[in-house]
Amino acid sequence: MKPSLKKQFQEKINQFADQSAAFQAGRLDRKTYKGMSGGMGSYAQRDPHLHMLRLRTVGGCVDLKKLKFIADAVEKYHVRRLKMTTCQTLQLHDLPAEALAPLIQSALEHGIVTLGGGGDHPRSVMASPLSGVERGEAFDVLPCAKAASDYLVSRLPDLHLPRKLKVAFSNSPKNETHVTFRDLGFAAQPDGTFRVFCAGGLGPNPKLGVCVEEHAAPSQVLCYIDAMLRVFTAFGNYENRARARTRYLQDTLGPEALRTEFSRALALSRMHTPVVSLTVPTLQKQPDGEAFGERVIAQKQPGLYAVSYHPAGGHLPPEIPGALCVALAGTSHTQVRIGPDGTLYVINLTGREVPAVLRATEEGAVTAFERSVSCVGASVCQQGVGDSQKLLAAMLEAVQPWHFPDGVLPTVRISGCPSSCGCHQVGSLGFAGSVKMIGQTARPAFTLYAGGRERLGQECFGEKLGVLLEEDIPAFMIRLGQTVQASDMTYDRWAESHREELNALAAAFTRG
Repeated sequence: MKPSLKKQFQEKINQFADQSAAFQAGRLDRKTYKGMSGGMGSYAQRDPHLHMLRLRTVGGCVDLKKLKFIADAVEKYHVRRLKMTTCQTLQLHDLPAEALAPLIQSALEHGIVTLGGGGDHPRSVMASPLSGVERGEAFDVLPCAKAASDYLVSRLPDLHLPRKLKVAFSNSPKNETHVTFRDLGFAAQPDGTFRVFCAGGLGPNPKLGVCVEEHAAPSQVLCYIDAMLRVFTAFGNYENRARARTRYLQDTLGPEALRTEFSRALALSRMHTPVVSLTVPTLQKQPDGEAFGERVIAQKQPGLYAVSYHPAGGHLPPEIPGALCVALAGTSHTQVRIGPDGTLYVINLTGREVPAVLRATEEGAVTAFERSVSCVGASVCQQGVGDSQKLLAAMLEAVQPWHFPDGVLPTVRISGCPSSCGCHQVGSLGFAGSVKMIGQTARPAFTLYAGGRERLGQECFGEKLGVLLEEDIPAFMIRLGQTVQASDMTYDRWAESHREELNALAAAFTRG
């Protein structure tokens, strides 16, 4: 980072220390403070005395230096709630206001930029969590994601966007980062180029992205990012925040005009934006022993492994960063990656290094259903409508005595509100926080979605099946598990050929 940019960030941190103190003292109202704190990567929680700080990462990458910073911060500030997000960031929750500025400063010194983690800014650049080590990937997209992140961070002080902008890279058709429905997405292809999509997104009025390039050279990625910034600032809605996301450009311009404007912007960007020289690092690490297990993933580098770990709801137990620091002490080239579904990966392990990591991460999900995805929920988030984490915990507890075989219940995606922070719209089953009137009483409820898919070429958004009371959903999941188990199928196979039965089951649990 250039010294001049770091100096600007330091000035903002100093200003924010005064702003957070003013909010805590009651001299700033919640709405005004939110407009200030979001750009620093922080928001007040539902309890205004507690705050969240979002640590931006590139493709979810956390090296050992950053991991040590996180472990030390957890201990120093007594952090009891760590949330991995679907945008591959790590949120520290329940912080006092006076801790925010020192934490932001310390994070910056450890190479973690929180600025732009909220508000009307480009957010953390996403990348497939196993990029560079995954067998069968088209190519390693992480160098492109890092170049994109550096470029966007350098632009933070001079950008004035209508709303946030999310950029993502995918190394395979699995499309874990949802590049085909992000503000700007790059899908790697076996020929070494990207398909480029823009103006997509989840939430209210979700849209798949518009393909604006079939074969983009990786060295040109900054040109495409600059072109998207030009289009967004030229045609984005600065008056109505509800329609200020890039996906609404498809409504105001239409897909064809959007392609035309993007092409024009790209021509300008190519004259003013540098071409990046991308070097894919070569991993020099000798194998040492073999490793096996359900959570052990063989990397494309012979003799090296990754270990996966999925804590319930993406809530990382606060002791885990410290435990991993101990387990990885003395290792070389090891790194932690945050996946978009709340799975943590430790990569570049030899066979002999695997057991210590497995021991440090023992209490994690085993089945697809236990790997369900949830946002932080309304008990914490100001915008939340439903308590998504409470619902997930209730579902997991309810089905546990039934011991359904893995796959009988799917990975469920839960959002506390229609914003889709849990990506409920692309889950095979998804829930979004809502309320339902029963008589004259508003009751906690969730809207049920089914049939969403994220895989490249198969993307679609789930269909709404009805609004279920929160208290009825655990019983619905038990009934669903019983039904699918009786068919001797997995849920995904069963749902393909039993949609009417699924609809009827949902209707049976829809009151009113």
